[in-house]
Amino acid sequence: QVQLVESGGGLVQAGGSLRLSCAASGRSFSKYAMGWFRQAPGKDSEFVAAHNWNGGFTIYADSVKGRFTISRDNAKNTVFLQMNSLKPEDTAVYYCAATDHCSGSGCKGAARYDYWGQGTQVTVSS
Repeated sequence: QVQLVESGGGLVQAGGSLRLSCAASGRSFSKYAMGWFRQAPGKDSEFVAAHNWNGGFTIYADSVKGRFTISRDNAKNTVFLQMNSLKPEDTAVYYCAATDHCSGSGCKGAARYDYWGQGTQVTVSS
């Protein structure tokens, strides 16, 4: 059974940093594009970042560009989201997702993703 499990969320003050991890199991995701999405209370799901299996492309939402970095360790089947200079508006549940049928800007669409984690809460206090 395919599973994506996020970890690393928590409470941090504005300006601080967190590193989210997403561990995949059940199959190798080394050939998959991996993405991060987030959903704040009362708001729609929002694309955060994505990259393909070999890092050939990496895309970020404008709201996080320059502050967040997506990376992966294919040997460990794990993808990371390093979040720096956090703001209160970054508060949300963060989800990782995997797909083998998107590339470039097409990976911004949540509907392209086949596998999702359960989410991890990130709260940024002002």
